[in-house]
Amino acid sequence: MGRLTTHVLDTSTGTPARRLKLSLFRIDGTSRQLLKDTATNDDGRCDGPLLEGGQVEVGTYEIVFQTGAYFAGKPGVANPPFLNEVPVRFTISDASAHYHVPLLVSPWSYSTYRGS
Repeated sequence: MGRLTTHVLDTSTGTPARRLKLSLFRIDGTSRQLLKDTATNDDGRCDGPLLEGGQVEVGTYEIVFQTGAYFAGKPGVANPPFLNEVPVRFTISDASAHYHVPLLVSPWSYSTYRGS
Protein backbone atom coordinates (compact mmCIF):
# COMPACT_ATOMS: atom_id res chain seq x y z
CA MET A 1 0.00 0.00 0.00
CA GLY A 2 1.57 3.27 -1.13
CA ARG A 3 2.05 6.38 0.94
CA LEU A 4 3.67 9.79 0.82
CA THR A 5 5.30 11.35 3.88
CA THR A 6 7.56 14.30 4.68
CA HIS A 7 9.82 15.53 7.45
CA VAL A 8 11.28 19.03 7.82
CA LEU A 9 14.49 19.76 9.72
CA ASP A 10 15.73 23.28 10.51
CA THR A 11 19.45 22.98 9.82
CA SER A 12 20.17 26.42 11.29
CA THR A 13 19.20 25.16 14.75
CA GLY A 14 19.59 21.40 14.31
CA THR A 15 15.97 20.86 15.35
CA PRO A 16 12.70 19.74 13.74
CA ALA A 17 10.82 22.55 11.96
CA ARG A 18 7.77 22.75 14.22
CA ARG A 19 4.45 24.02 12.86
CA LEU A 20 5.79 24.71 9.36
CA LYS A 21 2.84 24.98 6.96
CA LEU A 22 2.87 23.09 3.68
CA SER A 23 0.57 22.32 0.77
CA LEU A 24 0.46 19.25 -1.46
CA PHE A 25 -0.55 19.60 -5.10
CA ARG A 26 -1.06 17.18 -7.98
CA ILE A 27 0.40 18.53 -11.22
CA ASP A 28 -1.33 17.87 -14.53
CA GLY A 29 0.38 19.69 -17.39
CA THR A 30 0.23 23.36 -16.45
CA SER A 31 -2.48 23.02 -13.79
CA ARG A 32 -2.09 22.35 -10.07
CA GLN A 33 -4.79 20.71 -7.97
CA LEU A 34 -4.58 21.29 -4.21
CA LEU A 35 -4.83 17.97 -2.38
CA LYS A 36 -3.95 18.95 1.17
CA ASP A 37 -2.98 21.86 3.42
CA THR A 38 -1.30 20.83 6.67
CA ALA A 39 1.55 21.66 9.04
CA THR A 40 4.34 19.79 10.75
CA ASN A 41 4.08 18.70 14.37
CA ASP A 42 6.68 19.10 17.15
CA ASP A 43 8.82 16.39 15.52
CA GLY A 44 8.85 18.20 12.14
CA ARG A 45 6.57 15.55 10.63
CA CYS A 46 2.92 15.63 9.64
CA ASP A 47 0.59 13.73 11.97
CA GLY A 48 -0.23 11.29 9.16
CA PRO A 49 0.77 10.53 5.59
CA LEU A 50 0.13 13.23 3.01
CA LEU A 51 -1.32 10.47 0.81
CA GLU A 52 -1.96 6.80 1.45
CA GLY A 53 -3.55 3.76 -0.12
CA GLY A 54 -5.86 4.57 -3.02
CA GLN A 55 -4.98 8.27 -2.82
CA VAL A 56 -1.49 7.50 -4.16
CA GLU A 57 -1.49 7.59 -7.95
CA VAL A 58 1.26 7.58 -10.52
CA GLY A 59 1.96 11.18 -11.51
CA THR A 60 3.67 14.43 -10.68
CA TYR A 61 3.22 16.16 -7.33
CA GLU A 62 4.51 19.25 -5.61
CA ILE A 63 4.90 20.06 -1.94
CA VAL A 64 5.16 23.78 -1.23
CA PHE A 65 6.78 24.47 2.13
CA GLN A 66 6.00 27.88 3.69
CA THR A 67 9.50 28.59 4.95
CA GLY A 68 9.15 32.40 5.00
CA ALA A 69 6.40 32.30 7.60
CA TYR A 70 8.34 29.69 9.60
CA PHE A 71 11.57 31.75 9.73
CA ALA A 72 9.91 35.19 10.07
CA GLY A 73 10.95 36.95 13.26
CA LYS A 74 13.67 34.47 14.21
CA PRO A 75 16.97 36.00 15.35
CA GLY A 76 19.45 36.70 12.54
CA VAL A 77 16.88 36.25 9.77
CA ALA A 78 16.20 39.05 7.27
CA ASN A 79 12.72 40.52 7.17
CA PRO A 80 11.24 39.24 4.94
CA PRO A 81 13.23 35.99 4.96
CA PHE A 82 15.28 35.14 1.86
CA LEU A 83 13.31 31.93 1.19
CA ASN A 84 9.56 32.51 1.17
CA GLU A 85 8.26 29.26 -0.34
CA VAL A 86 10.20 26.11 -1.19
CA PRO A 87 8.46 24.07 -3.91
CA VAL A 88 9.59 20.47 -4.32
CA ARG A 89 8.23 18.82 -7.47
CA PHE A 90 8.62 15.06 -7.83
CA THR A 91 7.11 12.07 -9.62
CA ILE A 92 5.51 8.98 -8.16
CA SER A 93 6.13 6.10 -10.55
CA ASP A 94 4.98 3.23 -8.31
CA ALA A 95 1.67 3.80 -6.50
CA SER A 96 2.37 0.89 -4.13
CA ALA A 97 5.68 2.31 -2.83
CA HIS A 98 6.49 4.56 0.11
CA TYR A 99 7.74 7.98 -1.01
CA HIS A 100 9.35 10.09 1.70
CA VAL A 101 10.27 13.68 0.76
CA PRO A 102 12.31 15.28 3.56
CA LEU A 103 13.32 18.94 3.52
CA LEU A 104 16.48 20.20 5.20
CA VAL A 105 16.13 23.97 5.41
CA SER A 106 17.81 27.06 6.82
CA PRO A 107 16.87 30.71 6.27
CA TRP A 108 19.28 30.76 3.28
CA SER A 109 19.32 27.29 1.71
CA TYR A 110 17.59 23.94 1.41
CA SER A 111 18.07 20.41 0.14
CA THR A 112 15.84 17.41 -0.35
CA TYR A 113 16.09 13.80 -1.43
CA ARG A 114 13.96 10.68 -1.69
CA GLY A 115 14.11 9.22 1.78
CA SER A 116 12.95 5.90 3.12
